[in-house]
Parts: sequence; C-alpha cells; structure tokens
Amino acid sequence: MKKLLYFGLFVIIGLAFSYIPINQIVGSDKYFSFFELSGPTVGAFLGGFAGALSVLIVKLLYTLFDGKSFDLVTFVRLFPMVFAALYFSTRSVRRDSFSKLISKSSTLSKRLKTLVSLSGVIIPVICIVLFVIHPEGRQAFLFSAFWLIPIIASFQKRSLILRSLGATFTAHAIGSVTFLYAFGLPAPVWNSLIPVVILERGLFTVGIAAFYMASNTAFAFMTQFVSLKGLSLDKKYLFWRP
Repeated sequence: MKKLLYFGLFVIIGLAFSYIPINQIVGSDKYFSFFELSGPTVGAFLGGFAGALSVLIVKLLYTLFDGKSFDLVTFVRLFPMVFAALYFSTRSVRRDSFSKLISKSSTLSKRLKTLVSLSGVIIPVICIVLFVIHPEGRQAFLFSAFWLIPIIASFQKRSLILRSLGATFTAHAIGSVTFLYAFGLPAPVWNSLIPVVILERGLFTVGIAAFYMASNTAFAFMTQFVSLKGLSLDKKYLFWRP
C-alpha cells in the first residue's frame, strides 16, 4: 500500500515539475522542464520498473493535459525520460553481463534483469546507428559521439556524477534521433549544436545529481519521524547526515 502511495506522490510531483520551464529546446518552441532533472532520479527511489512507469505516466498526463495531438513523434518523445530513469536506477554493467544474457543456465528473470542493465549500452548503440545511417546525420556523425558517454558510464555507475551524465545523455540520444527523423534538421545545425549540448548536458548532469542528493537527504531526514519503508535510500549520497 505504501509503495502505491509513493508511486502516486512521485507522479503528482513529476507532473507539477513538468510545468516549470528551465531552458528552450534549440530548433523548437518547446522547453525543457524541471522534470528533466527530477525524472531520472525516480527509479533510484521506487526501483527501475516502477520508476520508469511513473515517468511514463507523468509524460502521458502532461501530453493529455497540454492538449497535444498524439501522433508518432509525440509517442516517441514519451520515452527519453523513461529510459533515463531506467538508466539511473540500474547497477553498473559487469564484464560477464553479456555471457549471462545468453547463458542457458540463466533463468528468464535473471536474463530480464541483465537486459535492463545492458539497456544503458544497447539504447545508445541503437541511437548512434540510426543517426549515422540518416543522410543528414551521416554528415554530422561527430554529434552522435556524445552517446558513447552513457555506454562508458554504464560500467562505472558507482559514481553519482557518471550515473547522472549517462542518464541525461541517454535521454538526449533518444530525443535527438526523434528530432532528426521527424524534422530532418540539416547537418550544419547538428554540428553547431555540439558546444550547446556540452554546456546544456553538463548543467543537467549537475542538476540531476544535486536533485537526487537533496531528495535523498530530505527523505533520510523524514525517516526520523515517519517510516518510509519501501523507498530506497542511499546513505552515501546525503548533503548532511540527519
């Protein structure tokens, strides 16, 4: 019952954060919202699947409340934050992860967990391939090199900064490929965005890490007065110890 309450609370908070703009998306009249910073962290508190599902519900509700037409582009744009939350919640990829995935002795449950963990590698690889096979993307292939970051960071998720960096670039990869195929932005635009992306995603990385630590600290403080059983907290990432 408590987990359901937490789930609903994160959906409500996430929806509220979705209406707080922080930066305009280059090449669009849309804005990044504060949810870009809070959304990826939800999986760490609720668990990977529950966190990803809550993010998906937030994006669906925001789309409905905002009166947007539900076309293919809108549908695909639901998922950058979903996979960012999944990325942030999973552990580091181990060297034997790929062998576990294909091992005959692995159960379906273990294979599924391994596949989710490997999604931090698989999703960016797919995005890189989709980007460079597009005529415009092929001419701006260096832009897709950004998505090597979540692949590398997948092996070092013990670092909060690397986990945050990987999460924001996972969302960036899916969002960029969607924009490329939906709007066909020319290669010079993608190349000109490289310095913008460095600054933007650097700020997002710091924002995600700071939001996670602030939330983690607040929840840890609350445990002195109420039970938060069912909510995953990490004592390593506190601004101060209550």
